[in-house]
Amino acid sequence: MSIITLTSDIGMQDYLVGAIKGQLWQYCPECHVTDITHHISPFNLPQATYICKSAFAYFPLGTFHFVLINLFDRRPDHVLVAEHNGQYIGCADNGLLTMIAGGMPDKVIKIPLDKQAPKNTFTIIQLLAAAARELSRGKALGELGPLTQSITVKHNLQPLVGDDFIEGQIIHIDSFENVVVNITRDQFDAQRKKRPFRIFFRRNEVISQISETYADVAEGQKLALFNAAGYLEIAINKGNAAGLFGLQGFRRDQLTQPTGYQQLSYYQTVRIIFQ
Repeated sequence: MSIITLTSDIGMQDYLVGAIKGQLWQYCPECHVTDITHHISPFNLPQATYICKSAFAYFPLGTFHFVLINLFDRRPDHVLVAEHNGQYIGCADNGLLTMIAGGMPDKVIKIPLDKQAPKNTFTIIQLLAAAARELSRGKALGELGPLTQSITVKHNLQPLVGDDFIEGQIIHIDSFENVVVNITRDQFDAQRKKRPFRIFFRRNEVISQISETYADVAEGQKLALFNAAGYLEIAINKGNAAGLFGLQGFRRDQLTQPTGYQQLSYYQTVRIIFQ
């Protein structure tokens, strides 16, 4: 039985997610459809990348991941289907694929949209579901279309590093208002070189140790730890770090700035100083 995951910025307020699942079961009645999340912030590719990379790693080989983020960034004439690390990813050609894969995926094809078909989510799901059905029946990706490397490329939001510091950006705030920063444990360890450190964030708040669990500090106290996905997290034990400290990640209104998506300096930053 094939597994299809759904990740989107659609939300759960209306019929659309249910209708997408119904459409998938028409095309792939034997498949198992599961949600990753439908609450990605609109247009937030860094957050989508973090969520997808962190979740996809736990799925078995052969899983199909449909990533319905920013589908209509431009008027679409094709969708992408990629094979990467033994799994398949279907998404719009908006740069997100290369962010999730950390570069060019192992294999990728473009599936053209019917020029007469409506340019909407259901048309895209129909194409992705048809591709998943053929791949699950044993076809190779290259049999569905010519392999290509001519796709939109965007790069992950990376921390800024220096000899005695590393500076990251907030990429996600979870339902407990814990703040996730785009600094991994490996990046922290490589830059730290076993030196003492201090973590600075808004309002000159400082943390000087890494906790293993939230319970390592008293209730109401701030802490920093590396979460299960391996990313730095700023939290308050049984509190709301983002709200209390006024921390925010990507906002949709940042796209109204003159440089749009490129203006990543609007992210709030977390700086670690090594001594």
